[in-house]
Amino acid sequence: MQQYMQILKNTKLFSGVREEEIETMLICLGATLHQYKKGDYVFRTGEYIHNLTVLVEGSLHIQKDDYWGNRAILGHIAVGEMFGEAYLSPDSGPLPNDVVALKDSCVIFFDVDRILSVCTSACKFHSLTVKNLFFAVSEKNRRLVAKLGHISNRTTREKLLSYLSDEAKRSKSSSFFIPFNRQQLADFLSVDRSAMSNELCKMRDEGLMEFNKNHFTLL
Repeated sequence: MQQYMQILKNTKLFSGVREEEIETMLICLGATLHQYKKGDYVFRTGEYIHNLTVLVEGSLHIQKDDYWGNRAILGHIAVGEMFGEAYLSPDSGPLPNDVVALKDSCVIFFDVDRILSVCTSACKFHSLTVKNLFFAVSEKNRRLVAKLGHISNRTTREKLLSYLSDEAKRSKSSSFFIPFNRQQLADFLSVDRSAMSNELCKMRDEGLMEFNKNHFTLL
């Protein structure tokens, strides 16, 4: 896991923790590295999660398929982000969604019991990691609220403008990349792909934006 040390150092979970301290904590927290091929399931609906996970290579989607095969993308997981923390409490129940690798990916699993319990060495950076975990969960909740704001809009255009506006603000630029292709964006916003593509073309023709694949420029 040494090759991923710089990635871990830049995660929210280990914010403020020095690299040599992270090396110690990987042992302290029972960290294990798992590799997945494109299309593999990291977690499946109905599983119980017992580990906090951090993506250190690749890309993942949180998605849900209904009985008829219709897919909704609930979230995108980029390198350095953790996932699964919402289902670690004893009464949280099984995972309601799938987590799937979009490309070959590597994930580090951490024993959540070791994170939440003070280790025998009582290292000061352990308590910092617990605080970081709390802040990271709070940020995830804010992102969920933001998504609810996007999909609560009535029309496809309003949903697109809400999402793209937030992405521009997040990247601090009118020109930015999004982590979705067209079908994935439609699934994320819970809209029909054809209707969404037509609306994007209309907004481009009206001079509201320019785009090429997953790169957008708001005008």
